[in-house]
Amino acid sequence: MVTLTACGNCTRWWRRSVLGWMCRICPAIGRLFKICTVTAALAIAAGVGLLAALLTDLIAAPVGIHLTVPAGASVAAPPGDMSDAIAADAAVADAAAELRQVPLFVAGQEGYHTFRIPSLLVTPKGTLLAFCEGRKHGRGDAGDIDLVYKRSTDGGKTWSRLQVLWDDGPNTCGNPCPVVDRRTGTIWMLMTHNRGEDTEAAIVSGKSRGTRTVWVCSSRDDGQSWSRPVEITAAVKPSQWSWYATGPGVGIQLRNGRLLIPCDHKADGGKTRGSHVIYSDDGGKTWQCGGTVGPDCNECQAIERRDGSVLLNIRTYRPGRFRRLVAISTDGGQTFSEPREDEALVEPVCQASILRYPGRDGEVLFSNPASTRREKLTVRLSLDDAQTWKYARPLHAGPAAYSCLAVLPDGTIACLYERGDKHPYESITLALFSRDWLTAGP
Repeated sequence: MVTLTACGNCTRWWRRSVLGWMCRICPAIGRLFKICTVTAALAIAAGVGLLAALLTDLIAAPVGIHLTVPAGASVAAPPGDMSDAIAADAAVADAAAELRQVPLFVAGQEGYHTFRIPSLLVTPKGTLLAFCEGRKHGRGDAGDIDLVYKRSTDGGKTWSRLQVLWDDGPNTCGNPCPVVDRRTGTIWMLMTHNRGEDTEAAIVSGKSRGTRTVWVCSSRDDGQSWSRPVEITAAVKPSQWSWYATGPGVGIQLRNGRLLIPCDHKADGGKTRGSHVIYSDDGGKTWQCGGTVGPDCNECQAIERRDGSVLLNIRTYRPGRFRRLVAISTDGGQTFSEPREDEALVEPVCQASILRYPGRDGEVLFSNPASTRREKLTVRLSLDDAQTWKYARPLHAGPAAYSCLAVLPDGTIACLYERGDKHPYESITLALFSRDWLTAGP
């Protein structure tokens, strides 16, 4: 006689199933189904040889087989059982299934040598907009660079063809930093421009033919079309600043309606590196410069905390420190505190993303290469307004660089980031995962 003991979950499933009900009504059916069930289970667990031996025993005395399923009991398996390994493999598969990754912009495809500087935004209608720079002839930051994008209306499952938002011939159009006005649904895109022949070094040293300028355009149809770019340099760039960059990443809207865009700048021939914000209090019609932070920092992103303060998370150039900087504003971005290091946030001198988790009080997401090199793109979750970081999981162990976070209406987290196998700029990849996946990490 062979006895198979099943776990409590199997017992509950058996009692609720149609076959379980039939077996209780008709003992003959029950005996037959038990024979089939045990035969299949033992075939998987012990292999074909054990199954053959068991079948011989079953044919001789079929009624001697019993299915014992005490509630809450554990599985009593025969010697050599692989149930633990099978369960472990299933758990790994389930965990992996919660993380989906797809390359969205691939170097050498769609007419561009390289794609860089990702930006990701969820519109009021739930549409995902993925922006980046399409670099025509090389990886460099200067030259013929267009601002391009793709749209998804089904939560990132499918995407539109590549579309060009801004192309100014051989010149450089980039540093996307969009923000949504929740009151009107308008999407504002802040961006920068320079002559393609002018490198950053030439602009900073004053040897360039032109300078770095700041522009804005907008969309009122969910990102399907965009207005012509309008220059706002005079309103937001002091004359002593040479280099200027919007974002990259996204802007935010404060609870009072203010639209706020994180930016950075250089002055004094490159000796001064600083971060700053620009803002609009009239729904994007006009823009002005807000508070600055420095020295030895540049690209930054912002969140509004529960108490209404604005936290700026900043890329640092402090020698040998490799830690993100944080500065706080209590007046909506007009002024900022002295920056301090966040010891938990290791960085390789690189851009990063920070974002409030909508609908979850005090929860903040963060992504960056968690290393002193551009590698190990990691997403973190804070439960206390970015004071500490309780959870962290890597998206890619290999080369990685810039990233941008977003949260879909159903709570799915999205991260658009630069990744590759040999270097970080082989693709811009979209990762989609749940909060449960993130918090289940080690």
